[in-house]
This record gives sequence, C-alpha cells and structure tokens, in this order.
Amino acid sequence: MEKITKPRGTMDIMAPDVYIWNYIEETVRSVAKRFGFSEIRVPTFEEIGLFKRGVGESTDVVQKEMYSFTDKDGAMFALRPEGTASVARAIIENGKTGDTMPLKYFYIISCFRYEKPEAGRSREFVQ
Repeated sequence: MEKITKPRGTMDIMAPDVYIWNYIEETVRSVAKRFGFSEIRVPTFEEIGLFKRGVGESTDVVQKEMYSFTDKDGAMFALRPEGTASVARAIIENGKTGDTMPLKYFYIISCFRYEKPEAGRSREFVQ
C-alpha cells in the first residue's frame, strides 16, 4: 500500500510549534483590535472571476499559480491565492462601503498558490 503524505509545499503544525503559532495569531488580533480593526473571515474558495478581476487576468498568480477547479454544476472556482480580493468582495457584497472611513479590517487566513516549494515559499501559507 502506498504511503499517504501531506501535499508538497504544505506543513503540519503540531505541539509545541502550534502554541507559538497561536501566540502570534492572538498577538496580531490583540494589537489589531487595539487600533480599531475588526477581524474578517472569507471563504477558502471563490468564483475564479474574482481573482482574474482583482489580481489581474494576465498575472502569474492567475495564469500559473492558482489552484482552480470546476464544480459539478460547471462553475469555476479557485482556492484563494491571496486575501485582498476576497475582502474587497465581502465589503461590497455585505454593504459595508458606506461605513465610516477608513474601513479597518484584518485577517489571518490560509492562502494557496501552486509554486515551486523552497525556503520561504510554500503552496499553503498564512496571510
């Protein structure tokens, strides 16, 4: 039987490292909230058109690095390669554009890019 391993360019975070990650995330949340930022969570995947429009259709991210798939209904989706486009979509879709400026949001999310894994580059990373 073939050994099952994690996908190339990803990592398992277990004790004791997970405690360090949790500490960093909680510190980011605490500092952001102190400065008036609200946390936002967005879907792990979005319609592919969002990234073509938000990141740029001719960019390497869209052309070569996105994990994309077609669902059973024929709709095209992609795992988020970055967070900005999804946050902008969420703000617009949820009617937050009329809120007091500046809008202050932060996020701690996993993003996914099909890149050659090397030092400082992973296929799954936190942004």
